[in-house]
This record gives sequence, structure tokens and C-alpha cells, in this order.
Amino acid sequence: MLTARNVVQNLKEYHPPLGGRSGLRLDFNENSSGCSPRVLAALSRINGDLLSKYPEREPVEAVAAKFLGLKPDQVLLTNGVDEGIHLICETYLEPGDEALIVVPTFSMYEIYALATGARVLAIPARKQFEFPTAAVLASTTKQTKLIAIANPNNPTGKVVPRERLIDIIENAPDAAILIDEAYFEFYGQTVMDLVDKYENLFVARTFSKAYGLAGFRLGVLAGNAEQMRLVRRVSSPYNVNGVALACLPEALADREYVAGYSAQVRDGRRRLEEEFTKLGIPYWPSQANFVLAMFGEFRKPFVEAMRSRGILVRDRNSDPGCEGCVRITVGTTEQTGRLLVEMRAVLRSIGWQKPSSAEVSR
Repeated sequence: MLTARNVVQNLKEYHPPLGGRSGLRLDFNENSSGCSPRVLAALSRINGDLLSKYPEREPVEAVAAKFLGLKPDQVLLTNGVDEGIHLICETYLEPGDEALIVVPTFSMYEIYALATGARVLAIPARKQFEFPTAAVLASTTKQTKLIAIANPNNPTGKVVPRERLIDIIENAPDAAILIDEAYFEFYGQTVMDLVDKYENLFVARTFSKAYGLAGFRLGVLAGNAEQMRLVRRVSSPYNVNGVALACLPEALADREYVAGYSAQVRDGRRRLEEEFTKLGIPYWPSQANFVLAMFGEFRKPFVEAMRSRGILVRDRNSDPGCEGCVRITVGTTEQTGRLLVEMRAVLRSIGWQKPSSAEVSR
């Protein structure tokens, strides 16, 4: 009888709620207005000749590297950030090694690490979801071979200051430090410039969020050139499809589109947080394209009532420390206006009453 490895048999699955998602999709942190018109124009030029050939990743990696201010041998295009995480785990983790994460965070760090047979140490975030730098430093041992940090973090939108990230990088020279900057465009701060200085630092970016290319499954992993040479050994040479490669240079070239959309999101994020304050809904200030808020016992009726009005929001109740919480993606200025109107109506319909204090106490 064919039997899968024990770690695979015991591995938990990540099941995003993809089915029946009609309406304004403010549940997956996608770009809610689509991609750059330049990308659509590039798609219209795709022909059978391109589709019949194996994709050539390296020329487009050179474009991406220049965009990021790096050299081509420091950059690897990936099938979304997910593949970048997977490749780091496959390159640096062995059974018995330890991977360190701070929860709540993106589920795939744990899943890919466990699949290698490594142990995962999940450190709870501090009060208000503040990053527990001291606990991370104290928990790092010789067995620690991976520390994965989303910055900004999903689902909280919280960030780790640059100097704290450097403390962690320098404290664990024998561990791969993966900084996932999937929401960089809505935050603006990075450690990408440090990949030359620290050989154990890897930075991941995605084109699924601000660039509106989630359907292409396209990301980028950057790091020390010698370490990236090793990561490439476990990557397929054809991991990124030819259509995505043909369109990425146009997406990168349209800086005005990305800047405009990101500005709308940042302004919408401010408006949503101000509305939460007015309504007495506890929330966590965010640096991403979403805001996490606590609805408590009203969580489930809120999510369902918003869906009935054609707006999808994400129930995060099952995440560590997120009981009663809902995450709401921020879209365009017009979409944010609609969200606020519908949210007020829904809260009235489900009997929400402003508490005596809007402060979050956790």
C-alpha cells in the first residue's frame, strides 16, 4: 500500500474560502480595481508562438532586479510568494531543525516548514499584536534554521521596526531570515537594501496585491547571490509561466498606476479606521491594504449581513488571538465609500451599539 510520509499525513491543510465569492471582494487583500492597462495591452499581444515555447525567466529577472536596485543573481522570480517560502524551507530545513514564527501570521510559513519534517515554534504576539522581539531573540537556538516574518503582518497589519529586524538577523547568523514584504507598497519601508550586507537575509515581494496580478501567481525572492544560487537548485527552471513573464515588465514600468492605487488604499485605510473609531469598533492600526477589527459576538452576523449586501469580508476568528475579529480589505476611493455606507447600515440592522470605550483590551 502506498503511504505518504507521516509529516504529510498529519499536515494541516489551508483552505481559503474561494467558492461563491460574488460581489465586492474585500476578503482576500486583492487589488480591487484590476491591473495596469499596460498589462492588458501586453496580454492582447500574446500569440501562439509565445505559448508554444518554454518560458525564459532570466531576462525578466534582470528587469525585476534593476527595478529593485539589485543584481540579477540576487533575484529569483517565483510562482507567488508561496513558492518563495517553499523554496526557502526546502533549501535550509531538515528534519529536526526548528522554524520560528510569530502568530497570528500567514499560514503557509508553518505548513511548508512542517512538510520538511522540521519543528515549528509559534511565539504569540504581545498585547495589541505587538511583535515580541525579546521572545524571538531568547527563543533562537542552534537548532533555529528559519525565522519567517511578514512585515506588514497578515492578518493584523502590524509592522516590525527596521532596527528590530536587524537585531534578529544579526542574532541568528546560521538561520535563514525571511522577511515577507507582500504589502510593501502600502507601507513603504523595506530591508531589501540589506541583502548585500547579510547573507542570511531573504526578502519576498508579491505582484498579487498592489499590482493586481494575483491570477498570474507571480512573486520575487531576493537575497545574497551565493545563497540564491543554492535556492535556485530546488526551483524549477520553468516555475513562472510565459504569459506572466511577458506582462511583468509592463507592470513594473507603470509606476504611476501602482502609486495611484496605493495612495487610494492608504487614504481608504485612514477613512475606515476613523469610521471604526466613531462607531466604537476596536481595531488595530494597519500598514497594509486591510484593517483587522473586533466585532465580538456580532462577528458572524456582520460577515453574513455584509455578504447579503454584496460585500465580502474575511472572518479571522480562528487565528490565534483573533477571536471575534474580521479583516476588511481596503480598495479604491469609490469602493471605500460604498463599504462605509453598507457597514453603517449592517451594524444598525444587527443591533450594534457603541460601547463606553473604543479601546481594544486584550
